[in-house]
Amino acid sequence: MLFPEYSRSVLTELAAVMSRVSSREIVDLANAICSARRIVVIGVGREGLAARGLTMRLAHIGLDSHWIWDDTTPALGADDLLIAVSGSGEIGHIDYVIARAQEIGASIAVVTSNPEGRSAKRATHVLTIPAAAFLSTGDMVESIQPMGSLFEQSVWIAFDCLILDLEQRKDLDHEDLVGRHRNLE
Repeated sequence: MLFPEYSRSVLTELAAVMSRVSSREIVDLANAICSARRIVVIGVGREGLAARGLTMRLAHIGLDSHWIWDDTTPALGADDLLIAVSGSGEIGHIDYVIARAQEIGASIAVVTSNPEGRSAKRATHVLTIPAAAFLSTGDMVESIQPMGSLFEQSVWIAFDCLILDLEQRKDLDHEDLVGRHRNLE
């Protein structure tokens, strides 16, 4: 198969996933984000890159958001939200962080392909991205791509659409975000 066929297949897979993402779950996550005092985001691997991209965009729209592994990330509190990206919903150290956030009393949002996994069962909010994810099983769109590529791409797109919704809720335009972008480049 050549690049044109691969790209058509991948775009078809992405469209199939996006058509199955629940608008209700997106709205629920957007509401949780808007009501949080502070947002801390966690993910690992390529899923983590999408999660880190969300953290950056949340800061660009003016929210107090932090990437969990940064040394400057503040303490999580009861008025805060932890957003965990876990394709399989069964990643041990993410489950540990979720358990700690529960003990603190923070709200927990889990973005996963496996709404029946350990992580989702502990969550206050679940966003199901029904895409093939590494080591995940269940009702999801299968992929010609390796491991969790389809899930990772789908998470990134879902997060970018979520940011568009948050921009609208906060009555912002893209230029408002530019003003909060790092200016030391």
